Amino acid sequence: MTLRIRTIARLTGIREATLRAWERRHGFPRPHRNESNYRVYSREEVEDIRRVAKLISEGLAVSEAIAQVRTVPVAELPVRERLVERFWSAVMVLDGDEADRVLGEARASMDVESYCDGLLLPLLREMGQRLDIAREHLASALIRQRLRSLLVAEEAHPNGPRALLACPERDLHEGGLLALGLHLKRKGWRVTLLGADTPAEALRAACPQVHPEVVALSCVRRREAEELRRILQSAVEACAPALVVVGGPGAREHLKAIFSAGAQYAESTDELVALWQQVRGASNRT
Repeated sequence: MTLRIRTIARLTGIREATLRAWERRHGFPRPHRNESNYRVYSREEVEDIRRVAKLISEGLAVSEAIAQVRTVPVAELPVRERLVERFWSAVMVLDGDEADRVLGEARASMDVESYCDGLLLPLLREMGQRLDIAREHLASALIRQRLRSLLVAEEAHPNGPRALLACPERDLHEGGLLALGLHLKRKGWRVTLLGADTPAEALRAACPQVHPEVVALSCVRRREAEELRRILQSAVEACAPALVVVGGPGAREHLKAIFSAGAQYAESTDELVALWQQVRGASNRT
């Protein structure tokens, strides 16, 4: 599969005029010409352009970035970097089978936590800045499928504390929530996952059945502080007396709203568990 220069420019953030200038000055990239004499780029060339763009964003000059990519081909990169490059290359040409194959190879070479935290979550964080909507949907679906498989495969602990996991209403990004569920299960928790776009009414219906000690909400969608406070206040009321802990990039900038709603904030699984232990200890002392 080949791509036209307009598509390459949109996917890499490098303007068409800049790509043509690189071709004249540095002999990079080296596109082919189709029957209509348009420039077309192979998967390997797309991969190299993406690597050059990344090196430039890290501070290298154009000539230095191009020289480095030429000197160190993808095949000679460290294993993780090579897998990442292959994944993005496959996604850019909408080759879902190859992208999923790369994720499978990565899983075979990594332990669960390295695979989750070192590969899948960084890919999720990066794709919003890198991809158009079609490619983002393809990539995120593949990664969420892998995260969900890890969560389901993890052994359940019948006597552990219970956690109810959800994304608030109109928040559709559940990748971080799946990773949280995986880490909690590995720490001995029992996890119930409600997933994306969960309104307070659904939490109110679930809590009497699950009896969670913690309700964890993952907020990725950006909101105004007052909107977030209102949503969280409804969640806190719906889940009482369970502790409600909020995390994610959509919550980080509104800590005051979180606390005023009666919820807590955690950056990581360890912080969430520590908050639960603090609340449990205070309750026992009372």
